Amino acid sequence: MSSKLSYEAVIIGSGPNGLAAAITLARAGRSVLVIEGRDTVGGGMRTAELTLPGFRHDICSAVHPLGMASPFFRDLPLEQHGLRWIQPAAPLVHPLEHGEAVVLDRSFDAAAAYLGRDAAAYRRLMEPLAERWQEILGDLLGPLSVPSHPVAFARFGAGAILPAATLARAWFRGQRARGLFAGLSAHSIMPLQRPLTAAYGLMLGLLAHGVGWPMPAGGSQSIADALASYLRSLGGEIRTGWWVRSLDELPAADAYLFDITPRDLLKIAGDALPAGYQRTLGRYRYGPGVFKLDYALDGPVPWRNPAVSRGGTVHVGGTLAEIAASEQDVWQGRHAERPFVLAVQPSLFDPSRAPAGQHVLWAYCHVPNGSTVDMTAAIESQIERFAPGFRDRILARHAMNAAQMEQYNPNYVGGDINSGVQDLFQHFTRPAVRISPYTTPNPRIFLCSSATPPGGGVHGMCGHWAAHAALRRQN
Repeated sequence: MSSKLSYEAVIIGSGPNGLAAAITLARAGRSVLVIEGRDTVGGGMRTAELTLPGFRHDICSAVHPLGMASPFFRDLPLEQHGLRWIQPAAPLVHPLEHGEAVVLDRSFDAAAAYLGRDAAAYRRLMEPLAERWQEILGDLLGPLSVPSHPVAFARFGAGAILPAATLARAWFRGQRARGLFAGLSAHSIMPLQRPLTAAYGLMLGLLAHGVGWPMPAGGSQSIADALASYLRSLGGEIRTGWWVRSLDELPAADAYLFDITPRDLLKIAGDALPAGYQRTLGRYRYGPGVFKLDYALDGPVPWRNPAVSRGGTVHVGGTLAEIAASEQDVWQGRHAERPFVLAVQPSLFDPSRAPAGQHVLWAYCHVPNGSTVDMTAAIESQIERFAPGFRDRILARHAMNAAQMEQYNPNYVGGDINSGVQDLFQHFTRPAVRISPYTTPNPRIFLCSSATPPGGGVHGMCGHWAAHAALRRQN
């Protein structure tokens, strides 16, 4: 490192958290530099023509309820920098056998029409949470602390601590509501029999009703570009095409904030950290990976039930029992024969994503960490199960196994898109048990990635809180 101070803060990595950290520091009057290894900013927020010309695919994240709901993002003028949110007709649809489907509409009345005998129970569970979504998220999206809204937080926490399978069976009697909640909870990428998995179902459900599950016009790259544009308007600098290998190559600064995993922090800055802390980072646990497919289609997905085309997101997996078995298989190192598939159909609502009359489809399933197994046939069989004739619509496909996901973005260790298991033992303590999890024993080194609370997702809160930790140390 140069002995002459070049910046007050240097941020390594330009994912949502790296850019959020830089913006928070720049708004506090600090001079900041963001360094990105690839040629474009974004991390998990990138869009590219992966299949055919004119078909724009989201490489990683695609739908962003937390992007709209995040307290940090809500405080930024991103619309002035080109970001426009698109709300699908319905946040989510969950198809079932025999042409049935559950449409999770933003309206409780509309959603109830698809839940049959469980409509009242679903409303009792979710409506009080959705009504106070801002209070709940304000307490959830940060480090462990005394809740600012204890009543709302306690109501959420009473169910959140449970295994998703337990809560679903306790609250609902029918397969529709149970399957819907299972699909929501499977975003945890953990077995639905484990504690805390219900938290994911409750949070994603309350977001569906509170803010929807929007997608950015033009693709996820639009979020990254808007954040970068705003940062530059604050005087921040961004340098791309620079893969940082060592702390020694960085310009002198008061603080270094790393939007990377604990594994890569050890590689880059391990010599600047005490041995005990290095051992703690070495014990950090990573979870299952994903197998990702992007499709160019000659028309919309031919769902057996036309109502499925109302959903921006589609959970393809069937019943609670099927989804639970799929996620359990993955956790135990097996590849599910009938995987739970998360699918997004953005071109139904954003015509800029594909040539006229044609469409893109985004889909992935969970697989064991580091898997190189090709899950294309399994994923397509699941989609075909609810959309007969789907394969006939495929013009081209692009696949990435879990190992290739890590090659694309080193933060996805073994294909783990959450940068670490988010279970009861590693949610608020990620990556280590510290009063401020964003700090390290070195007063100039901070971690601002999704390997810190509140974990994975495009919300910027990890970077925002890490920047505040750096400001406190500087002050």
